[in-house]
Amino acid sequence: MWEQLLLPVLSLGGMSLIFGVGLSVASKKFMVEKGSNFDEIREALPGINCGACGYPGCDALAEAIVEGKAAVDACSVGGIKVASNIAAILGVEVKDKEKMVARVLCQGDCDKAIEKYKYQGIKDCVAASMVADGHKACKASCIGLGTCERACPFDAIHVNEKGLAVVDRDKCTACNICVIKCPKNVIELIPMSSQVQIACNSNDRGRAVKSNCEVGCIGCQICVKACPFDAIGFEDNLAKIDYEKCTNCGVCVEKCPTKSIAMI
Repeated sequence: MWEQLLLPVLSLGGMSLIFGVGLSVASKKFMVEKGSNFDEIREALPGINCGACGYPGCDALAEAIVEGKAAVDACSVGGIKVASNIAAILGVEVKDKEKMVARVLCQGDCDKAIEKYKYQGIKDCVAASMVADGHKACKASCIGLGTCERACPFDAIHVNEKGLAVVDRDKCTACNICVIKCPKNVIELIPMSSQVQIACNSNDRGRAVKSNCEVGCIGCQICVKACPFDAIGFEDNLAKIDYEKCTNCGVCVEKCPTKSIAMI
């Protein structure tokens, strides 16, 4: 009887000891050496541990930068200031690049977009999208149940009183979390300096778009022809802006018959 109980206990104890020794050896083998720049780099990072860099936290990113596995500008939240500080610690140069900001590619609020039914389920965009692609007739629209709002660690995106997510440009750090969380892919990062956006995400043909939303892109391509800088293209039934060419002249905004191009 006692032998039957004792044997499993000893076996588990032995396995725990072996695993413990293995983890101890591994931690010493793979640890960042003393005298490296780990502490300085870790101090330079924001310490938010948001995971936007692709690593589980700032400690992991600092370690990756020390080991040369991550770039000095890998922290999108810290931007050029943090990248410059880390570059100075390592004695390297970093190229300045424009800050990005999240934009919601939809204007289909409760006044402009048609609803297929009244959704009364869990207040979550992912859950709602599982019910017939969401309650809005446009399957590519912002559902407006705040999944992005709750996911944002910087309080930079909120759903307004008309059921549409809106980004606070001043608070947005381009962490990309809202982009990942949105089940409709209706949020993207664009250059901060851009004042013009195609505020529609639908790839449906014009007639379908028009029946679903008052402010959707109907694919008329008037904007493509009107742009004096060849900054607007057309792909998969939707206008697209080339932000490197766009000068924010606003001609496309004036010409768009459905006002699906917005000036911000």
